[in-house]
Amino acid sequence: MEKVVIIGTGCAGLTAALYAARANLAPRVLTGTLPGGLLTTTSIVENYPGFPEGIDGYELMTRMQKQAERFGARVKFGSVETVDLSKRPFTLTVDGEKVQTQTLIIASGASHRHLDLESESLLEKKGVTYCATCDGALPIFRNQPLVVVGGGDSACEEAIYLTRFASVVYLVHRRDTLRASKIMAERALSNPKIKPIWDSVVTEILDVKQDKVTGVRLQNLKTNKQTVVDCAGVFVAIGHIPNTQLFKGVIDMDDAGYIVPKRGMETNVPGVFVAGDCSDKVYRQAVTAAGMGCAAAIDAERYLARSNQ
Repeated sequence: MEKVVIIGTGCAGLTAALYAARANLAPRVLTGTLPGGLLTTTSIVENYPGFPEGIDGYELMTRMQKQAERFGARVKFGSVETVDLSKRPFTLTVDGEKVQTQTLIIASGASHRHLDLESESLLEKKGVTYCATCDGALPIFRNQPLVVVGGGDSACEEAIYLTRFASVVYLVHRRDTLRASKIMAERALSNPKIKPIWDSVVTEILDVKQDKVTGVRLQNLKTNKQTVVDCAGVFVAIGHIPNTQLFKGVIDMDDAGYIVPKRGMETNVPGVFVAGDCSDKVYRQAVTAAGMGCAAAIDAERYLARSNQ
């Protein structure tokens, strides 16, 4: 029987693990399919306090995990298949194993949003990717024209990173201005290798017949004119979807699938708490996720104390 199980090992999950471990709750922390969360795919994190020169995203998450483990957190690779939150202790099925716990912290994060094109699905891992840090240095992308789709901070960061390898990076955005933060937008637009394509959406990724990316078909939203841009890769950076499908119908969510806490980090199910990007659609920063993880662990500790567990 566990006192605390934490789903997710991003900033929220690992901070919750640190606080729960320091409270002698020996939390069991489940990694999911992406240990360390999306931040492990970020090349440089410049806005996390305490690192004036910035820090590699993977290194930051590795440090967080080691810190939590130092105090007794048990990080286990595994994905939750089913949950039964109808009674306490709660029962989770983790890779076929039944796990019972008195409290649960959901810090399952979010996943990359897709364009929902058939050609995108067919060419995934054949030139279509969602992580420049992971794939940008691959030989198929070097010295080739590349396309980044999106207009936020992530898209700008992807485009800037890809200038190390690409001959040119086309930044395709559906509006006529970037929605990224001012500093990220300025960095992207001032880079001579980045060419913005405004008011446009990708309607098809070419070429499925060749089983590799050779270009994109674009449609201008103002003129409806269609054009083809040759490229060797498409990097999709259009936002995220909260990883909350497992709790649909049980945990209260908004229309977009983000979990809505009731008081502090507690959900509508007593003993179940939430933290990080699966709940936060406003800020979505590493530091705010960490703060939510801290709060969720404190709430779980106090809940257990009230329950005399």
